[in-house]
Amino acid sequence: MAAAAPLTQGLFDCREAWVATLETLAAADERIVAVVNDSVGSSKLGGFQKKFPDRLINVGIAEQCMVGVGAGLANGGRIPFVSAAGCFLTGRSLEQVKADVVYAGFNVKLIGQSSGVAYGELGPTHHSIEDFAWLRVMKDLVVIAPADPWETAEAIKWAAAHQGPVYIRLSRMPVPDLAVANRVFRMGKAECVREGQDVTLVGCGTTVHLADAAADRLKAEGIAARVLNMATINPLDEAAILAAAAETGAIVTVEEASVRGGLGGAVAELTSANHPVPVERLGFPGFVPTGSVEWLFQEFGLSTEGIAAAARRAMKRAGK
Repeated sequence: MAAAAPLTQGLFDCREAWVATLETLAAADERIVAVVNDSVGSSKLGGFQKKFPDRLINVGIAEQCMVGVGAGLANGGRIPFVSAAGCFLTGRSLEQVKADVVYAGFNVKLIGQSSGVAYGELGPTHHSIEDFAWLRVMKDLVVIAPADPWETAEAIKWAAAHQGPVYIRLSRMPVPDLAVANRVFRMGKAECVREGQDVTLVGCGTTVHLADAAADRLKAEGIAARVLNMATINPLDEAAILAAAAETGAIVTVEEASVRGGLGGAVAELTSANHPVPVERLGFPGFVPTGSVEWLFQEFGLSTEGIAAAARRAMKRAGK
C-alpha cells in the first residue's frame, strides 16, 4: 500500500490511506466494488475508477438508492464499499442503513467521508456530528473512527475481511501519525497511547492527537493522564473504560461529534451503571454554526487547553 501523502509537515489526509488500501485489496479480490453518490472526487476514488472502471457504481445524488444498491451487491456476493459524505450517508439514508443493511445483516462497508465538522463553512446541513448517536444503537453495526493513516488502512483491511456491516468514519482534516510502538489494530479494543493514573482522556478519530498533546500539557503540571484511542465506538471496549474509572477515578471524552449519544454518552452510560466517576464530555452540544474547522474546534473546547481544562475539572469533581 502506498503511504498517505503528507499535506503539510507531519500531517496526513486519512482519505489517501483509505483509497490506497482499497485499491490494493481490490486488485487481490474481484468481489470488492465501490458505490458512490456522485462523490468520486471527494471520496478520492478517481484512481480506483481508472483501475477498475467496471467496479465503481455512481448512482448520482441518490443516497438512499446508493445504500440499497450496496445491499443488493452484498446479497449477490460482492463486498461493496459505499462511500459518501457522512452527513448524507447516515442522515438521508438512515432507514436504508437500518433496514437494508444492518437488519438484513448484509456485508456492506459504509464509509462516511468528511465527517464531523470538516465541511465547516457549509454549516449544519453538512456537519456530520450525529452519526455516532444514530448508528451505535444498532448493535450489529461495527462503528470505527480511525485516528491516523495507519489505523485507517488497518480498519479498511479489517472491514474487508469481516463478514457483516461496518461503518468507518473518515475526515478531510489532516492529522499526524500517532507515536505508539508496536501497534496492532484490534476491533473493539482501545489503544493505550500513554499510561497515567490521575485522569483518563478518551478520544477517537481526529481528537486523539489533541488528547495526547493535552496530556503533555498536564504532565508539565505534575498530572499523569492516561490517553486511550477508542477507535471502535461500537462495540465499546468496556473493560478499558471500567479499568480507567477504577484506576484513575476521572474521565474526559473528546469527540468531533455531539456529546449526546456518541462516545461520551457511551462512556457515561457504562460508568454510571458499573463504576460511577466524574465524566467530562467534550464535543458539540447541538447544532453548531458555520465556521472554519479550526474556529469550531477552539470555540467548543476541542483543543489542547480545552481538553486539559476538562481534565482539571474532572479531577476536581473526583476530589483530587
